[in-house]
Parts: sequence; structure tokens; C-alpha cells
Amino acid sequence: MTHNAIELVEVGPRDGLQNEPDIISTRSKLELIERMLGFGARRLEVASFVHPARVPQMADAEDVIAGLPDRADATYIGLALNKRGVMRGIATREGGKRGIDQIGCVLVASDTFGQKNQGQTIAEGIAENRDMIRFAKAEGIRAQITISAAFGCPFEGEVKPETVLQIAEEMAAEAPEEIALADTIGVGTPAQVSDLFGKLRELLGGKIPMRAHFHNTRGTGIANAWAAYQAGVLIFDASLGGLGGCPFAPKATGNIATEDLIYMMEHSGIDSGVDLEAAITTNHWFAEKLGRQLPSMVARAA
Repeated sequence: MTHNAIELVEVGPRDGLQNEPDIISTRSKLELIERMLGFGARRLEVASFVHPARVPQMADAEDVIAGLPDRADATYIGLALNKRGVMRGIATREGGKRGIDQIGCVLVASDTFGQKNQGQTIAEGIAENRDMIRFAKAEGIRAQITISAAFGCPFEGEVKPETVLQIAEEMAAEAPEEIALADTIGVGTPAQVSDLFGKLRELLGGKIPMRAHFHNTRGTGIANAWAAYQAGVLIFDASLGGLGGCPFAPKATGNIATEDLIYMMEHSGIDSGVDLEAAITTNHWFAEKLGRQLPSMVARAA
């Protein structure tokens, strides 16, 4: 199954930055987002509504959202782990403000990791996310969901495909905008990706779009993205420069790099709407801000 275009969800402003040890200023985050819009990103995960004591880098979520460009061609996503997070997302739209356009809900496919990440077992996460999606919809905000640790858990090891698919079936009943499978610790392989997304495609029957979220911990992220594309996935999360990681997953490293994903797709005849050279320029600009080279292989090779 192949198509000639994909959609990028640029997660750098949230997932890319959440693990950074030095706090990035609100101004720098907003400039980064402006530059991402400049290189063609049109869906951006801009913040997460989590407790600042747990993820200090996201303490300025509301300030970042208040400063976002009011562009009709952009979709801004705010991540929420519970109903309190959804309430904060709704509040960004009060008083006629633009606010966020979409809530990103998260459900972990592992009891242990779910409890460490957001204080929820799988069963509790299903119930909470069901309420979150309904709550967001009732307030006129679109909601999508990511099933995290879908290919493996840092604490329990293997996650059975049946577990992931059962969660997906439960969430599909709420008709989210899309359902994503996330390889949070970068343990998946192309064969696993092809199999699990193939089964998810059958389960959803084309009624709900699929999205893929890969980390490159073991160097398989880009290969996994290609396997997902071949399995019918057309929406991909990626982070500028390959930045990222999860504060609650030991040794989890960055997301697949936006530049690497776009290079692979475009040189395979698949459009993304992204100006690769402009993305590389943004990579080098932000590398100077951080004081180090970013992981993206394409940006290093130029």
C-alpha cells in the first residue's frame, strides 16, 4: 500500500524539548515554532499540560500557546495525560483566544510504565482517556490518541500486540481524530511495525487514520517509519534534529529526526510539504542555541 504524500506532525517543541536539562526560554520556543512553520510544518505539538515539577521544561505551556502565530493553515496540538490537562487546554481558548486546536491524549500499553508516566494502569488509562476524548469533543476541541510503549516497555519488556490492539479497539469506539502507535523506547523492528500496523489497519477498517511515532534508540527508527508507510500509515511524528526522550523511560533517546524522515520520503518520491534545506538551516540555528550538534544524520551530512 503506497501513496505519494505523507503528513508531518512536528513534535520538536514538546517531545523534542521535554528532556532537555537546561530550560529553553519561551521566546526561543516561539522562534523555533516560527521557523518550523517557515520550513513547512503545519501540524505542531507545541506544549504539554503536565505538572511543572514533573516536566519543568513544559512549565510555560500557556505562555507559549498565547504567543503562537494565529495562522489559519496551522494546527497546534497540546498534550494531556488526564482530564486536568484537557481543562488547561480548553482554558487556552477562553476569551476568544486561538489557543490549541487539538488535544493529544496518551494511553500507555503497560501497567508499570503507565503508573510511572501518568499514574494509571492500562484499565485506568482506558477509562480516563475515554472521558478525556468525550470532554474535549464536548468543548469543541478535536482529540487524537497515542498508545505509548506499543512495541515494548522499559520495565516489563515485551508488550503483546493483542494488548495494543485491545486498547486501540476500546479507543476507536470514541472516534478520535486518529490513533497513533508509539515506540517510546525505540525497541521495535520493521517486521514488528509492519505486522502491528497491518493489524491495526484491519481493526480500524479505514474509519480512523493511523499515525506513527518512533524513537531512534537502537537505530531502527527510520526503517520503522518506512515499514509503517508500507503498512498504510500516512501521518508521522518527527522532531527537528532528532531531539527528544521521555523523562520516565530510562535510556530512552530522541525521536526520529524530521530531516531524516523528509529526506527518505522525498527521495522515494513521496511529498511532505517540507522544505528540507530550510529544516536543516533551522537545525543548525537551534544547535547553536543548545550549544551542541543535534542527532539528525541528514543535517550532519547536509
